[in-house]
Amino acid sequence: MSETAKQGHPKGLYFLFFTEMWERFSYYGMRAIFILFMTKVLLMKDAEASEIYGSYTGLVYLTPLLGGYLCDKFLGNRRSIMIGGLLMAIGQFFMFLSATTGANGGVALMWMGLTAIIIGNGFFKPNISTMVGQLYPANDRRIDSAFTIFYMGINLGAFFSPLVCGSMDFKWGFLAACLGMVASLIFFVLYQKKYLISEEGKEIGLPVKKLDLINTLYVVGSIGIVFFMLNFKQLFNTDTDVIGYFIYGSMVVMPLVILTDKSLNSVERNRIIVIFILAFFVIFFWGAFEQAGASLTLFADRQTDRNLMGWEMPASYFQSVNPLAVILLAPVMSMVWGFLYKRNAEPASPKKMAIGLALVALGYGVIAIAVKGLGMDEKVSMWWLIGLYIIHSIGELCLSPIGLSMVSKLAPLRLSSLLMGTWFLANAAANKFAGTLSSLIPPTPEAGSTTPVVYPSFLGFQITNLYEFFMLFILMTGIAAGILFVLSSWLQKMMHEDHKEGIDLSVENR
Repeated sequence: MSETAKQGHPKGLYFLFFTEMWERFSYYGMRAIFILFMTKVLLMKDAEASEIYGSYTGLVYLTPLLGGYLCDKFLGNRRSIMIGGLLMAIGQFFMFLSATTGANGGVALMWMGLTAIIIGNGFFKPNISTMVGQLYPANDRRIDSAFTIFYMGINLGAFFSPLVCGSMDFKWGFLAACLGMVASLIFFVLYQKKYLISEEGKEIGLPVKKLDLINTLYVVGSIGIVFFMLNFKQLFNTDTDVIGYFIYGSMVVMPLVILTDKSLNSVERNRIIVIFILAFFVIFFWGAFEQAGASLTLFADRQTDRNLMGWEMPASYFQSVNPLAVILLAPVMSMVWGFLYKRNAEPASPKKMAIGLALVALGYGVIAIAVKGLGMDEKVSMWWLIGLYIIHSIGELCLSPIGLSMVSKLAPLRLSSLLMGTWFLANAAANKFAGTLSSLIPPTPEAGSTTPVVYPSFLGFQITNLYEFFMLFILMTGIAAGILFVLSSWLQKMMHEDHKEGIDLSVENR
């Protein structure tokens, strides 16, 4: 192989870049308008819509465990991606039908759509990223830059999708998300044999094996379980949140199962404890950060002045600020860490994560200043909200790239997949928590209504206005940041390694 070839990237990388970009266009396009659709078209209360949003995004992070297992055992990477893409396209089409039907009958169609998207994501998400690494020989120095290019596709899809899907009626927005997924699927089916080959000309991806009856039942059963959990409250007319119990219960059980493994030595156990402690703090970060698709979208829609030279900007457009900021700021942050590293002053991983939490608190501090004393009929300038998103994006660049890298470094090889799954489980818990927190946004009194407003409470404290609501996030993430910063030196010792950082900040955990 020539040196020139070794310096470039295979065409398969750009093929996967394009495929993933359209898939993320589909996911983030739907996410940008989802809570507005539930409150405006399906006429749900803010709290109910927020809980559904949290359950949906939480389950999205759980199903890759099932999809990854079935891919490794039976389906292979390519077939898993095709199955996942098809299911997500079907799910988005059901969302289109739900929006077309409206409040009378649209809810049942929404459950079907969400189920298909959740299961489809489980097959698609873990496999396409895996194939990027398979394009290169082991220990190839180009892999880091390859993932930088690949994840740029994720951010491009996340940037453009709210601008497209949020610029039209909800049903057409969902249809645009559906067509984005169809484009990704068709492109993959037509050209995967041509481009998904190694530099030696061999096809990459795990081979397809015969899927036996038991594991077929696992797939069908998983679809049934997800649909049942999403519909549980409606089916039994209860407030019991089985999805929350399932996700949070798993967060308790998994550490106990892993830490009681008798094969672990003291160093391995200490490192695993570090992973679990940081996973706990990550829940607070993403729980606050993921308000972007929930309460902050409601805030943007109702109490943000979106008038720009006579044109009212759609509320969903604000969700494009984060991916754009990541694209622009990732190289800057990388240079900052490099500058500090050369001077032996780069923070250790736990301290970087504490900084990320502190920046989320700072972002909410900015918006809290804007809404203090704000009347229910008054609006704030859009620049306050844009400022929050930019600060949060810097916080994300401090925390998000650390997690997966840290798990891969600290996890014993024989438990690496299980611990990576546990890390994603923490993200599932965080997204579910985000929905619960979003449900605490104080309701807007209806004009002319004589019904007294019932304000939500958290830990005994009633939240009656937006200032108190945003203060909740300041206190939660600020306290978490302080505790993690205090613990960081001890955690660094528990990691049992010399401090050597140098993580590519373009790789996000999206």
